[in-house]
Amino acid sequence: MKADTGLETSRKVQIDYWQSVSGFLTNNMVTIMFVALSMAGLYISGMNSTLYINDIISRVSRNSFLVLSLIIPVIAGMGLNFSIVLGAMAAQAAVIFVTHWGVAGFPGILLCVALATPMAMALGYLTGKLFNKTKGQEMISGLIMGFFFAGIYWFIFLQLVGGIIPMDNEVLVLSSGVGIRTTVDLTGGLKYGLDHLYRLPLTTVMIIAGCLGIAYQVYRFVKAAGDSFRNIRFIFGFACMVAVIVWALMIRASGSMVSNIRVPVATWLAIAGLCLFITFFLKTKLGHDMRTVGQDRHVAAVAGIPVDRIRIIAIMMSMVLASWGHIIFLQNMGAFSTYGSHESIGIYAVAAILIGGASVTRATIGQALLGVFLFHTLFIVAPSAGRQLFGDAQVGEYFRVFVAFGVIGVTLAMHAWKRRLQSKLPAVAKAEKE
Repeated sequence: MKADTGLETSRKVQIDYWQSVSGFLTNNMVTIMFVALSMAGLYISGMNSTLYINDIISRVSRNSFLVLSLIIPVIAGMGLNFSIVLGAMAAQAAVIFVTHWGVAGFPGILLCVALATPMAMALGYLTGKLFNKTKGQEMISGLIMGFFFAGIYWFIFLQLVGGIIPMDNEVLVLSSGVGIRTTVDLTGGLKYGLDHLYRLPLTTVMIIAGCLGIAYQVYRFVKAAGDSFRNIRFIFGFACMVAVIVWALMIRASGSMVSNIRVPVATWLAIAGLCLFITFFLKTKLGHDMRTVGQDRHVAAVAGIPVDRIRIIAIMMSMVLASWGHIIFLQNMGAFSTYGSHESIGIYAVAAILIGGASVTRATIGQALLGVFLFHTLFIVAPSAGRQLFGDAQVGEYFRVFVAFGVIGVTLAMHAWKRRLQSKLPAVAKAEKE
């Protein structure tokens, strides 16, 4: 009898173990696949490490803020906000007018933020009202909303500017005197207005980050008193931070070209500030209300939470953050297509956060940042890897498009599959009991 009980217990432990492993692999299938692809791409491409690090720092700096703007609508149960392209349009409009007025550098960036914010809030309010009429279909509604407002945006800057809206600027306006040119150059104006505000060598940033990380690990160790795993977590985290500091010192001592890479500290501080804001915002009453609405709208309504109002606030916040993120993106690029730069923003941001392991119902800061890193690593190495494998770098360009759209389709299909499995679990459990 005891032997049978011990055997059953052992079997149950094995089943629980394999279920946890299979659950981890299922939930992180996309991320694991792209980690493998990134490592393989780096190896095959044979890219110089200095070039890769310099490029990935630039890409992470200009894209992270945009991707982080997707988190709040997911928490509020509205899925992946493809309508952030409206926030991007508001940012581009602000950048065009500030460029016309000749306000350059960081003051110009602040003026862009001041102009884009009310426009993004208005667009977010209208989008939120639409989403409240199309509950459960927010993602497709967001896509269509983006296409609709793109037409209005084109009409304004092709027909109204220079005609009804006065703008006498030979650099921005077409030779006919009506309409903005297809490309807006920010050189000598807003270009690097935030990035070049304050920069530090990469090794210095690594040392500072390592010291801050050690302090954070000590804080977590003290706070988690009584947790049986705190020693293991502390040792692992402490070792990682020490390794970062040692690596930075080794790079600096070796005189490697990597030590010449400079990090846009002001931009990274803006990204870190957004991460802290999201973290603390979700602990407020409004943040808790958003979580409740995201988990179950009916329960939230019964509890007295104004569901529709909370959803509108979530979209407005996402739209404003997206407009700020696109300003960061544009000042880093230094030039943009007036009528096309906003179009891919939603797709690429959604693809990045999904690669990081997020879904239409759950997204975290870590998943967003990891997704940006993996997604843009593939963007960097794909052309070189394609040239090495097939003798044609264009193959890598095709792969970029495949990744951007393919990961969205795969992730949405996996989400539907997991929902079907979850719906069957109660029936399976009942059959096992019987």
